[in-house]
Amino acid sequence: MRFLILSGMSGAGKSTALNMLEDIGFYCVDNLPIELLVEFAQKAKEKNPDRGQAAVTVDIRSGNQLAGLSNQLDELSGKGIAYEILFLDADDTTLIKRYKETRRKHPLTGEGRVESGILREREMIGFIKQRADYIIDTTSLLTRELKQEVEKVCVKAGQYANFIVTILSFGFKYGIPVDADLVFDVRFLPNPYYDLKLRPMTGDDLPVQQYVMKNGMGDQFLKKLCDMLEFLIPQYLDEGKYRLVVGIGCTGGRHRSVTIANALYQQMQSLPYSVRLEHRDMRRNIMQKNLTDEAQSEKEKG
Repeated sequence: MRFLILSGMSGAGKSTALNMLEDIGFYCVDNLPIELLVEFAQKAKEKNPDRGQAAVTVDIRSGNQLAGLSNQLDELSGKGIAYEILFLDADDTTLIKRYKETRRKHPLTGEGRVESGILREREMIGFIKQRADYIIDTTSLLTRELKQEVEKVCVKAGQYANFIVTILSFGFKYGIPVDADLVFDVRFLPNPYYDLKLRPMTGDDLPVQQYVMKNGMGDQFLKKLCDMLEFLIPQYLDEGKYRLVVGIGCTGGRHRSVTIANALYQQMQSLPYSVRLEHRDMRRNIMQKNLTDEAQSEKEKG
């Protein structure tokens, strides 16, 4: 039997993840009382010793009982019941934003501020995160991306690493992404903007990609960048980091940065980490032009 304990910060997506687990065949219980954890696991194992899958949510809602979780986990191990802990997290700014959007009350705030509740919660459940087998940072994940990460843990067991790499292309003219951990400037590469045929295209188009990579400098840069990331990521993992945002920037974020980001994303598929790709500014000029055209059209009508 596979027994999964789902925990994490309030607002990080535990309810959504629990629904996903149920959809893929887990018998799920939300907010199980701590003192029933061992008993529940034993019953689930007796019912389906070989192929059963059960998941329980344990979090700050348990209140003072949470202090007894460590003993329950030790008892599970003593009885030969294997378990795994999946911990969902997000940065404080994102958690606060989610609470404001949903207008829900944080379990620990009382009449106080959400920020103080989040701080207390991190202190109270920090020991669970330290014991976690899998950590998913949902700060920048869409629902479908969270589903992919949950499936990697629960469907493709053994192929998951607690590390998510986001490759983000952007334009320097619009500012450096505030969440970027590493930023690389690719404005030294040939610029398709000066070719009138290529200007309307993006780094997703083959002619632009060929233009950017034509002198071999792009391939050389890409190889060195991959080598450096392969070296750096294990070092970050050793320090407890589980999320990395790699920013690739050019002037407008439309041609060169998109080309290199796409190529880096493909190169990193062979590494044992979860890799995401995002183009922040690729469509920005198109959107601005459409808005300008609409405004001009309305002006002419008026």
